[in-house]
Amino acid sequence: MNSNPYPAFGVLLVDDEPAFLRSLSIVLERRGGINHIFQCQDSREAIAMIERENIGLVLLDLTMPHLSGEALLTQIKAEFPEVAVIIISGLNQAETAMNCIRLGAHDYFVKTTEENRLVEGVKRVILLQEMQAENYALRRRFLTDTLERPEVFARIITRDKAMRSVFQYLESVAPSSQPVMICGESGVGKELIARALHRLSNRNGPLISVNVAGLDDNVFADTLFGHHRGAFTGADAARGGLIEQAAGGMLFLDEIGDLSQASQVKLLRLIQEGEYYPLGSDRPKRLKARIVVATHQDLVRKQEAGEFRKDLYYRLKTHQVDIPPLRKRRQDIPLLLEHFLQEAADELGKEKPTIPKELPVLLANYTFPGNIRELRALAYDAMSQHRARMLSMDVFRRVLAQQKSDPESVAQAEVMLFDPDLPLPSLQDIGDLLTQEAMRRSDGNQSLAARLLGISQPALSKRLKKTQMGE
Repeated sequence: MNSNPYPAFGVLLVDDEPAFLRSLSIVLERRGGINHIFQCQDSREAIAMIERENIGLVLLDLTMPHLSGEALLTQIKAEFPEVAVIIISGLNQAETAMNCIRLGAHDYFVKTTEENRLVEGVKRVILLQEMQAENYALRRRFLTDTLERPEVFARIITRDKAMRSVFQYLESVAPSSQPVMICGESGVGKELIARALHRLSNRNGPLISVNVAGLDDNVFADTLFGHHRGAFTGADAARGGLIEQAAGGMLFLDEIGDLSQASQVKLLRLIQEGEYYPLGSDRPKRLKARIVVATHQDLVRKQEAGEFRKDLYYRLKTHQVDIPPLRKRRQDIPLLLEHFLQEAADELGKEKPTIPKELPVLLANYTFPGNIRELRALAYDAMSQHRARMLSMDVFRRVLAQQKSDPESVAQAEVMLFDPDLPLPSLQDIGDLLTQEAMRRSDGNQSLAARLLGISQPALSKRLKKTQMGE
């Protein structure tokens, strides 16, 4: 059996003609990449094989000795309702086809029908079965709030519930062969997510990563598909593309939102057809890697602007993972800060300093436009300048000060604070509300609260006393 079977469940072919079983197996593998195939010539043995081999799809002939196809279909749907059945018969009879559909068959094909149509029909049912299995696994994980392989996510430092939900989703979709789109701002760790998905999938091939931003169409095609000798000027020797290198594993395309229109068409064809042509070749090669893409851009907005193809977008988002930004994972900031400071200390040959208790609170009020990557850079910068036992907060204070003085960050933070249909609150009310919020965000630390409000600590203390007296 192939070490990278597709699909994850078995496909059982039941027919009393050995020649047809052989030819159908070859067609499914060559044209559909379907290689997790079992064959059964005696319909009486089919039920035992379904029990033994984790069969998810049965391709069934109708006219067979001993146990007819219709009788076997009825038995399969009674004992294994989750197993899909496709009828492939030599009879082109509408009444027979309708009866099989009523009995629970997903589809009906005539043996002499065009092979491409048959393969596409089989792949549709495989996709349906995969999605049903994923939905079941996802429901089970959410209901029990469990991770089956938590060790896979050990490098992703978090205790955030949204991230845990992402991990559960990844475990559910890992067995699928369909594309995955990872969305999130720059610096949130999209490649770490791709690596975790690769480990979960148990594929024996490698994870091959490429940043496609800035690649023109010719370079993109050559990078992915490879070329034959003499395909273009300078092609002195044949070279395999990244798709070939990723065979049996995953191909990770980062910054997919920057792909040119011409390259988008090539990628769409690759996913749709499951095959590609190396430059200078007229013989197609089969796609044997799972496609995983990532972007920090809003692809829906790019579609509306005519910059990203809708058909490609919907092909890629069969499975979509949204990674929350660091500003929405504030409880992860102390964990990440500890980790990066220790990492920097080890690299610089220093002792990790004590972290001031005010620092995590201070950082919780920063928006982190560069996300985890920015926090890591800050930790390394602070560690490189560190001289005393207690870590200096100067590096972090400078960054927060820049954020306050940056008009762009102020503009991004603008929201409608007041309902236009209601009267405006008084300045006194607004001042009290701001003071309460600053104290909440600073965890009761007056020094930090005063810095957030842009006033001195004595002024804040005076305001707090005044408010308490008013109560």
